[in-house]
Amino acid sequence: MFSMAPLVVIKDLVKEYPGRRALDSISLEIDEGEIYGLIGPNGAGKTTTLRILSTIIKPTSGSAEICGKDVVREGDAVRKLISYLPDEAGAYPNLSGLEYLRLMASFYYEGKDEIEKVLTDGREISGLGDRLADKTSAYSKGMRRRLLLARTLMIKPKLAILDEPTSGLDVMHAYHLRNVIKSYAKNNRTTVLLSSHNMLEVEDLCDRVAFINEGKIMEVGTPPELLSRHNAPNLEVAFMKVVGFA
Repeated sequence: MFSMAPLVVIKDLVKEYPGRRALDSISLEIDEGEIYGLIGPNGAGKTTTLRILSTIIKPTSGSAEICGKDVVREGDAVRKLISYLPDEAGAYPNLSGLEYLRLMASFYYEGKDEIEKVLTDGREISGLGDRLADKTSAYSKGMRRRLLLARTLMIKPKLAILDEPTSGLDVMHAYHLRNVIKSYAKNNRTTVLLSSHNMLEVEDLCDRVAFINEGKIMEVGTPPELLSRHNAPNLEVAFMKVVGFA
């Protein structure tokens, strides 16, 4: 199903802040076309990992590559390959949803026809219909998140990096986002790396998951593998067993 060479390769990645080590020599590989979940509690190191891959912060040591490009030495090249949706991202409040998507598309494409094609994808991904004509200041959190996911995916990145994409959303919006992520990755061969502390929702969404806790990768596997390995009814119980709390 996937290519032989991993799309993302992380080796012995360390990130230190004064008084604490946020990442403690983590290593993992993500194959092309995978939806890969980095899951663990708040403060486990998920967001730090995503920010390093997104070239926002630099690691203390170790390396990370995307499509063979080093995220530190070749940051400009990496940024052309990825799209990043932070946990607390916002949209310009005085723009309509459609105006916001058009502005974002113009950063990646120049021709009018290309931009309109991207916008068509953005409309479909968002599922917001006529509400795209409204200013984003009038959107609920769920609507805003749907718009931002459309912005992230419509440009067809090689790697979409999603930090807690459904955090704080009601069941309807969360369900929509999960379905969009799954179908878009499958239909466009976009690799997705997402973080979540909600282990139950990623069970059906992710091809593989990595348990991360206190800056360390504890275990990696497909959801069925992890459930079987730990004789657990769900990933939440499996995680608790891995970290010694069950």
